[in-house]
Amino acid sequence: MNTVEVLDSHLAYTETGEGEAVVFLHGNPTSSHIWRNVVPHVADRARCLAPDLIGMGSSGKPDIAYRFADHARYLDAWFDALRLDRAVLVGYDWGGSLALDLAARHPGRVRGVALLEAFVRPMTWAEYPAQAVPLFQALRTPGEGERMALEENWFIETALRATNPGISDADLAVYRTPYPDPASRRPLLQWPREIPLDGEPADVRDRFLAYGGWMADTPDVPKLLLTVEPGSLISPEIVAWCRANVAGLEVEGIGPAGHHAPEDRPDEIGRAVARWLARHRLTAAPEAGVRGIAASEAAASEAAASEAAASEAAASEAAALRAGAGEAAAPQAGVREAAR
Repeated sequence: MNTVEVLDSHLAYTETGEGEAVVFLHGNPTSSHIWRNVVPHVADRARCLAPDLIGMGSSGKPDIAYRFADHARYLDAWFDALRLDRAVLVGYDWGGSLALDLAARHPGRVRGVALLEAFVRPMTWAEYPAQAVPLFQALRTPGEGERMALEENWFIETALRATNPGISDADLAVYRTPYPDPASRRPLLQWPREIPLDGEPADVRDRFLAYGGWMADTPDVPKLLLTVEPGSLISPEIVAWCRANVAGLEVEGIGPAGHHAPEDRPDEIGRAVARWLARHRLTAAPEAGVRGIAASEAAASEAAASEAAASEAAASEAAALRAGAGEAAAPQAGVREAAR
């Protein structure tokens, strides 16, 4: 893992490959580890970066509220620290929301966005997955939420395998390690309290509405929505809403998977993202990277020079033909003059 200082703390991140930046953003309660089997499908054509969000994974745990705005602020600082000016963003769960929020606030920094199992707009409790409603209402209740998320470590010990039972003991241990005590789990508790349901919290609702406007108004920015079956956050109704309201959108199904889909379908996700990147020329060709880009540019320059040389030769040949035609015409003109 790499680390970089941001604001009053640090963010940890993985990095592999060369070329245009593709940033992978995780959700709650996972970390950059969730992208471990997705990134290899893209790393042959891009510089792939996957940060641990502030307070999560191997990143620092400053004394902050861990609200949505806090995560966005630290993510902005990470982009600044790494000088990421033009990136493609790939996100699931809250990582998808942070990707869209960043794109809406800094449109010049984002070249494309790919999402799966993410919050694409504010929701109502009636729209929220029915089986999750009582649990998330409890998590949003003072005292009860602290018992579940902080004392019982509910997100790690129960929720992960409830949605994705195939997570191995070794991988579950990776997700568990950053949260050894109740104080370390505060970021996990705050996330469910940030979901804008029935209009609350209003500040997060407003940010979701703002990035909804960005999605509608940017047909020139490629967007990819990957869907899973049965889907929790991305239901068929949400897919229909996206088709009607998101400009420049492509939708692709990747098969059955739990909410933390990169655990279940990493190859399908990686291949789908790689194809999308290629279709829109958002990254270099496979196995190109920076050197490949330079080689392509050199080849293009050589081709342009050859084309210019060919054009010059053709022009010279045409001039010679015109001159020859003129010389041939001169005696004939003389004959005609003599005849007169």
